[in-house]
Amino acid sequence: MTVKKVVVVGGGPAGMMAAIRAGQLGQDVTLVEKNASLGKKLLLSGKGRCNLTNMCERDEFMRRFSKNGLFLRDAFKHLFNTELFDFFEDNGLPLRVERQKRVFPATDRSSSILDILKSQLHKNGVKVLCGKKVSGILIKDKSVRGLEMSGSDTVFCDRLIVATGGVSYSFTGSTGEMLDIAKQLGHRIVPLRPGLVGLRTREHYPSSLRGLTLENIKITFKSQERKLISDVGELLFTEEGISGPIVLSLSSRVADWICKGAKVSAHIDIKPALSEDQMDSRLLREFRLSPSKSIGNIMKSLLPQRMIRLSVQICGMPYAKKANQVSQNERRKIIELLKGFRLDIIGTEDIEKAMVTSGGVSLSDIDPRTMQSRIVKGLFFAGEMIDVDGDTGGFNLQAAFSTGYLAGDSAAR
Repeated sequence: MTVKKVVVVGGGPAGMMAAIRAGQLGQDVTLVEKNASLGKKLLLSGKGRCNLTNMCERDEFMRRFSKNGLFLRDAFKHLFNTELFDFFEDNGLPLRVERQKRVFPATDRSSSILDILKSQLHKNGVKVLCGKKVSGILIKDKSVRGLEMSGSDTVFCDRLIVATGGVSYSFTGSTGEMLDIAKQLGHRIVPLRPGLVGLRTREHYPSSLRGLTLENIKITFKSQERKLISDVGELLFTEEGISGPIVLSLSSRVADWICKGAKVSAHIDIKPALSEDQMDSRLLREFRLSPSKSIGNIMKSLLPQRMIRLSVQICGMPYAKKANQVSQNERRKIIELLKGFRLDIIGTEDIEKAMVTSGGVSLSDIDPRTMQSRIVKGLFFAGEMIDVDGDTGGFNLQAAFSTGYLAGDSAAR
């Protein structure tokens, strides 16, 4: 194999894996990162624990992307969850599979993942240049020739892999300038939107519940004839509305509806294990056993303390109303609240707060078999800067590692 000069821009998971793979194949590889160190955003992932992948089956894995999951099919053929799992364990880092098949390092530290990646960069002869900001890409005859950096530095290359992420968590260096450069070169950029982000509600009372987590609940988002139903999981009330794993996983699709002008409502099923009839039977039993108990006290067995007074108020009843005074219609209101606590969704939190960026380089301009640009020969894209985003739970990091690996492999060959 002829030795090529391969330059990778972006020191996140996609960029590091691309550089490692190209290095494994004996190429002359340079990794360029504008921050003073590698993996700044990676260290924040999984609340500092790094949920690096998910062990669900491939078909289910691809379904966990808000759109375009099938684009990843070829990347997953080269590096999927089992190969990624083995990569870290074979290099001395034990991993642990937790609930919902999420994978974490046994150390519970993202830094452990970064340490392995950095050691592999060194082992495979990758030159790392930190603190270098890219200002342009050199093109000749529609082929990559090099990279221009601030300070009049130029790095010439045969292949260039761009993996600089989206625009969420911009303090980590993801500010989108390489997307602008890709656009200048003729690539279509799908408008950037927040993915895996909290939702804002019209109602103000979620702020009074800020910090409260509801466990083992389901949520249904409705818009006209459409609906999205979550798995059973956790929801978190925030200053502006709602967040938590089951909200984040559906937030990209909800955001798409809102962007198209649709009205969206969220319906929280606080007791998904009980049908409405079972809920009614339970209330009647509680009322018979404690007829002189206030409705507020009876609700203590059904709701967190912080929700009770607000919920009774929403149902239009005084907190002190006795159980034997509750009418059938009032009981119906309680059931409707427990099985469908409604909130109107008016938007998302700012993209700066999003865990990932939706949108990016259009997949129409990328060959999924190689991750090479269809516009510029020798230019490859990987990671979050392409128009693919998935659910929370390790899916996005696996996509970054997989597309990075394929880009590095293709550039080397």
